[in-house]
Amino acid sequence: MGYVVIVAEKPSQARAYADAFTVKKKEKNYIELAKSSMFPQGAFITWAVGHLVELVEPKAYDKKWDRWSLKNLPILPERFEHKVSYKTREQFQTIKRLVERADVDVLINACDAEREGSNIFHSIIQLTKAKHKPMKRLWLSSLEVDEVRKAFHHLQDDARDKRMYHEAKTRQISDWLVGMNGSRLYTLLLQERGFGSYLPIGRVQSPTVYLIYERAQAIKNFIVETFYELEATFTAQSGIYKGKAKIKTTKREEVLALIKQHGLINPDEGVVAEVAQVVKKVAPPKLHALSTLQTAANRRFKYSPSKTLQLAQSLYDKKYISYPRTDSQVITPSEYDYIAAQFSDYSAVLGITASPENRRSHKRFVQANAGEHYAIIPTKKIPKLAGMNKDERNIYEEIVRSVVAMLLPYYEYEETTIRTMVKQLPFTTIGKTEKVLGWHQVYPSKTKDVLLPTVTEGEQVAAVPAITEGKTTPPKPYTEGDLIAMMKTAGKQIEDEEEAELLKQVEGIGTEATRAGIIETIKRHEYISVQKNTVTLTPKGELLCQALEGTLLASPSMTAKWEKYLHKIGEGEGSPQVFLQTIGKFIEQMLIDVPPHIAKLEFDATQFPKKKSAYEPIARCPKCQQGQIQFKQKFYGCTRYKEGCDQTFPLYIASKKLTETMVKSLCEKGKTAKLKGFTSKNKKKFDAVLMLQEGAITFVF
Repeated sequence: MGYVVIVAEKPSQARAYADAFTVKKKEKNYIELAKSSMFPQGAFITWAVGHLVELVEPKAYDKKWDRWSLKNLPILPERFEHKVSYKTREQFQTIKRLVERADVDVLINACDAEREGSNIFHSIIQLTKAKHKPMKRLWLSSLEVDEVRKAFHHLQDDARDKRMYHEAKTRQISDWLVGMNGSRLYTLLLQERGFGSYLPIGRVQSPTVYLIYERAQAIKNFIVETFYELEATFTAQSGIYKGKAKIKTTKREEVLALIKQHGLINPDEGVVAEVAQVVKKVAPPKLHALSTLQTAANRRFKYSPSKTLQLAQSLYDKKYISYPRTDSQVITPSEYDYIAAQFSDYSAVLGITASPENRRSHKRFVQANAGEHYAIIPTKKIPKLAGMNKDERNIYEEIVRSVVAMLLPYYEYEETTIRTMVKQLPFTTIGKTEKVLGWHQVYPSKTKDVLLPTVTEGEQVAAVPAITEGKTTPPKPYTEGDLIAMMKTAGKQIEDEEEAELLKQVEGIGTEATRAGIIETIKRHEYISVQKNTVTLTPKGELLCQALEGTLLASPSMTAKWEKYLHKIGEGEGSPQVFLQTIGKFIEQMLIDVPPHIAKLEFDATQFPKKKSAYEPIARCPKCQQGQIQFKQKFYGCTRYKEGCDQTFPLYIASKKLTETMVKSLCEKGKTAKLKGFTSKNKKKFDAVLMLQEGAITFVF
């Protein structure tokens, strides 16, 4: 057996793998492992940097598709080609060189254990001469040394990984087709009517925006109503309490009729007909999946879903928590055992002392078959909290809180129900008294005890009946945390039972790993704005939804039907070719249905003026010195690209938007002033000067 090449998804992951073995040599773009029982001849660990390979632009298939024109639609290539990303070509060449070595016999896909990890690995290998070599799949949920070694001892066959690759690749291509055709179609049709901006369309992002639009419309169209109830204040020997009759109506006369029917007067007399006391137990909340962690972090700390995912990923890379992009809320008996064994350590993180309950047999938390990944839990490695930044500590403690709560006693309270009769009309009073704090020790209750006086059945009480009134309240605007829950449970928004069930099967719209990115995308496209954690639909977002109204692109059930078939591809039961043919027919039908709808659409075009940057040159091209640099929707590029000039500038660099002023300065001066607000791959903020060197942007500190 020759060398083995292990391809990780990112450098930090590669370093975690290397920690489990003996390192022979570290190079810039790979790590060489020494010979061992696992790798008799040695091994190389290298890494991708996300997607090294991407689909080519439309113009690569046909030059006419470079120009945005209705007559050039649809864009439906006969086959799909890929290219190496310009930014990451050096890393790609390293992987290519390693996997193509004659003395390399086996390739191991060690990218993230999910469909996109399969896509990243196989998309790279497809552009090398190593496609024929045997491949294995590393599948793990923790980067701890013992877990890494165990996973390498139990490598999976490649067949399932290839199916997952075909599923993810088909999803990527279908999203590309919908985006390329839909964005051009809607943008150009609206521009003919004076719209001066760009309207990106997406298979998942569009129905997400539409659900936000529906909530905005519900708030806008809400009519406040006054409702009436019948309440009585009772005076017993031991104190005062209140009760309500079983009526709630928008018609005051109905309450008056009830009073008249029973001959109630003010004051009146009542009798305690029944006193019932029941002790109720409440189980601890389920363990966290990514979506529930994001929702909780948004509610407690006002973190965006994207920030929570970044923090969780950082904790995973540091080996403090298990794999974060999971939709599971259960763990296996193996994980349960180590959590129970280290319960005192986890309790100490939260500053509490308690004895654990035995929950090993509770299927709410523990199942032998927990799925591809188990819930997000802390690993055996306990960090020094003093050395953690505040945000990471908040997320870590929230994850620890969930496993500690799992092992604490049930929360118990006593519910007292008093039924008081006034002239044969029953009034109900409910009180609550805490009995056992249990898991509320780490999740304090938001509700207070409702204490009632001690009364006995048959006791006479004084009664003062009165009509009370209240106002109905409109639905609340979504928070970013609400958006995650809304996307996951989109089926609850659908009236059609069959479609609702379908959405339940595929768990709403988007996936656990992609929902945060979708929210960031619709923010970047200026469809929504977020102020003080409240999500607001922008005029552009409203126009998008009006344009999509009544179409499949506005329907969560459409993307659910697609997801269901994509899952079949991953299971080996569906065909990528059949699916993409269906997408092609959908796009062709869209070209027929959309134009007449847009022609009848009423909107104020003056709200969307043409942006100067989209139509006027910014500066002379620094490379060819003949063309002009222009804004091109998703990047800045040279006007002489048809003549071969490939000078481009990204729209974002290190998470900071590159403005026209910055691009102009790079073109004319070769550098910018010192800029603030860049974010590194480790999510750390930094300041730097941007410098243009041989057509590429570099940082100068």
